Amino acid sequence: MKEVKLMKGNEAIAEAAIRAGADGYFGYPITPQSEVLEYLMSQKPHERTGMVVLQAESEVAAINMVYGGAATGKKVMTSSSSPGISLKMEGISYMAGAQLPCLIVNVVRGGPGLGTIQPSQSDYFQATKGGGHGDYRLFVLAPASVQEMADFVKQGFDLAFKYRNPVMILSDGIIGQMMEKVELEEQQPRLTQAEVVKKCPWATTGKTPDRERNIITSLDLEASKQELHNKVLQEKYEKMEEDVRFETFNCDDAEYIFIAYGSVARICQKAIDIARSKGIKVGLLRPITLFPFPSKKVAELATKVKGMMSVEMSAGQMVEDVKLAVNGKIPVEFYGRMGGMIPSPEEIVRALKNQLIGG
Repeated sequence: MKEVKLMKGNEAIAEAAIRAGADGYFGYPITPQSEVLEYLMSQKPHERTGMVVLQAESEVAAINMVYGGAATGKKVMTSSSSPGISLKMEGISYMAGAQLPCLIVNVVRGGPGLGTIQPSQSDYFQATKGGGHGDYRLFVLAPASVQEMADFVKQGFDLAFKYRNPVMILSDGIIGQMMEKVELEEQQPRLTQAEVVKKCPWATTGKTPDRERNIITSLDLEASKQELHNKVLQEKYEKMEEDVRFETFNCDDAEYIFIAYGSVARICQKAIDIARSKGIKVGLLRPITLFPFPSKKVAELATKVKGMMSVEMSAGQMVEDVKLAVNGKIPVEFYGRMGGMIPSPEEIVRALKNQLIGG
């Protein structure tokens, strides 16, 4: 049976990782996600499941420990917040190049630089466009509740192993710190070594009767071979479109559409109530996967409404993907707050009227 608890988003991620049968977590504390590591340490998962939890000496060390664990076919993860994720980017690119599955959690804070510890969505480009070097992509999930913080852990691991690719949960300081009721899955056992070998024939699990030892690397000094490898990766990223996810609210009769993800999508739901009470028919499309982005659904809605507004806690990042999907069919406007400021439903409605409807 599922267990119901009142938890912070960060705590829900940590508990969900233990219950998903994760083999290891390697991280480093940084606000506003430090509770992930703190909760894991407090729960002593090595006694519950044998899960390893280690605070590394730095973010760089943590992501390379994840690389090592993933290379052996283990279910491993890390978490951090914006500046910490920046430090992990080289290792993340290496893992994408080596086609290694792992789960990465970014509880976003305001930037650039050290910025603030307040919530933001200004890491969208970094998450969806490849914040490290090379032509690579992460599969990116954007939770809008504490329940999804928990649910996306198991789903994230499943997707990571399905595509042999790092998966990022892109959250923010609101959802990481807020408390809500969450239903937790039953405890799943960690895989045995024999099960790992069977599930991950590519892993560095040593020589077996069926094959020689595997070698995992992201380096090939022969340009023609490296190009072929890149083509394989690009085909995989296109295949990820099969798992695109989104939600729509009040779109059936809408004349205008908000596009928003994460905590801002929840604020937009209240903005919809306010707007409709004033006779403005507006709906919401919430991307759940930021990559792959629900471009086809955005394009479909663009044939039915008068305009769209991308609402973000940033200077305007996701709006570029919205405009690409709309392809000039209708006006696309942007409204955002920066530096840790959170938009109110009322100001979102004012922005809709002023920028898109016209007064």
